[in-house]
Amino acid sequence: MSQLDRDAIRAMRRSYGEVGLENLPADPFAAFANWLKEAAENSFIVEPNAMVLSTLGDKEHISTRTVLLKDISEGGFTFFTNYSSRKAQAIELNSQVTLLFPWFAMERQVSISGFAEKISEVESTEYFLTRPWASQIGAWASAQSAPLASREELEQRFVGASEKWPEGSSVPKPPHWGGYRVTPISIEFWQGRYSRLHDRLRYERANSNAEWEITRYYP
Repeated sequence: MSQLDRDAIRAMRRSYGEVGLENLPADPFAAFANWLKEAAENSFIVEPNAMVLSTLGDKEHISTRTVLLKDISEGGFTFFTNYSSRKAQAIELNSQVTLLFPWFAMERQVSISGFAEKISEVESTEYFLTRPWASQIGAWASAQSAPLASREELEQRFVGASEKWPEGSSVPKPPHWGGYRVTPISIEFWQGRYSRLHDRLRYERANSNAEWEITRYYP
């Protein structure tokens, strides 16, 4: 990397605003719902329900990817995936995961630590049936995380599945596809503020049955 590139990167910074974290609800799910609603109403945020999921599989190998939040209920955050995927395999080995919602346009982020477990087949099927037809077909066409010889192979699999279940027909949920619910033990709300004196409020509990404790941390 050239000195010019290094200097340019080091100069990348912005000043944050004056809005602080005050009077958040005692329930972190209520606080999160409020922030998610505000993010959804912000035209500068693309896919406000996008969250960065990090998993720890075997040999202490950490991997990270972006998935979409699709439900906040039953005391957890739910997303859907192929159960043969890399993320699913990692969760089977180690159910502890982290989630991150980076709402840069609002100078906010929410980071979550918890444990992931599969939801019921009934819940997964219920959601699958609400998906657009192309997304349903895509779930059958993609052997997620497996090696792919070419783009054409993927498109051929999509065509094959679409011929089996033409648009307008009822597409069954693949047995290898479903949801995970992340039950949090820590939810931290971060708000950017002036002079890098950011606000950090963390809701923490010892387990899913314990009461939440709220602590403010140095930025």
